[in-house]
Amino acid sequence: MTILVTKWFGTFLIDEKSGKITDKRIMPHDTHRVAEKLAEMQRGNLLEEERELAATVEGKLAVGDRRQSELGKPTLFDSSFVTPNRFGFDDKFMHEVMMDLGKLRTSEPIPRDRNLVQAIRNLDDQIATINLYDERLHEWYGMHFPELADYAHDARYADLVARYGDRDQIIEELGLDISSIGADFDPEDMRAVQDLADTLYRLYDDKSRTEEYIQGIVSEACPNMCAVLSAPLAARMISLAGGLERLASLPSSTVQLLGAEKAMFRHLKSGKRPPKHGIIFQHPEIHRAPYWQRGKIARALAGKVLIAAKIDQYHGDFRGDILNEEFAKRVADIKKRYPEAPKKPQKSRKGQKGGKGRSKKH
Repeated sequence: MTILVTKWFGTFLIDEKSGKITDKRIMPHDTHRVAEKLAEMQRGNLLEEERELAATVEGKLAVGDRRQSELGKPTLFDSSFVTPNRFGFDDKFMHEVMMDLGKLRTSEPIPRDRNLVQAIRNLDDQIATINLYDERLHEWYGMHFPELADYAHDARYADLVARYGDRDQIIEELGLDISSIGADFDPEDMRAVQDLADTLYRLYDDKSRTEEYIQGIVSEACPNMCAVLSAPLAARMISLAGGLERLASLPSSTVQLLGAEKAMFRHLKSGKRPPKHGIIFQHPEIHRAPYWQRGKIARALAGKVLIAAKIDQYHGDFRGDILNEEFAKRVADIKKRYPEAPKKPQKSRKGQKGGKGRSKKH
């Protein structure tokens, strides 16, 4: 059987029995051109040289890389005897090629899902900052007008404080008929509080724009995942996985537990019960289900998410509606099969004082 093997310095056809090279295509002695070909290989594409050599083979062809599976069946083969020195390539040339390859790959356009990962992490930072500022503003301004917290929340609260400051003006703006038990502020103190409120309001505005940006990316790049999970949850899962490409390569059991890493480590360390789901728990069908059905539903959903991720990664046709139908049928089947919580096994009373089977001594 003939095996197709590609090295950084060339592509070779090798006879499996004899171990001899029967045909070859050597890389040009041009570092930039070699780097371009290696970059194409790293993207998962086939080289023209590989297709040319494969076309000359009569009979079965095996390949040494899964990337080449379009041409033949991948197989393990020790090709270490094919060395660059035999074909006029030395270590210095290889170093220059790798330098050119690094420059070439780092200058490539970044996939949108990679931007999505950074956007989600930026959103998390914004939320944490907003929570800190919001707590400080409520505590500080609450000394002047504590009742406002009952009538305004989040961005609305910050906006009212930033624009008006004085409680009497806010009461008039809201059309309220109340009296406050808060203390009066000096003008200088009020300006400081309003500056804080203005900063918080702008943070809320930044957060809204980040959420819109994330929604746009995930809707465009991952339509199938959005159909199965919703855009915010799909974005979270892609971020936890480190990108759409990596998510599409994970087993469904790992997809099911994304976001539950701490609970899994705790299980491995202390022997506590393992988690049944991670962030996927946010899906309505899971968090609304009874506890004894959640693990099974999470497993079914993880399988559909993985299929959706693979379709989106490799730009397949939209199948989100079909995946949703299949998932809905599986959920209905789970609810039908497991309508009640499983009964816990009763502990044996054998050996207990006064229990059955214990002979009474006279």
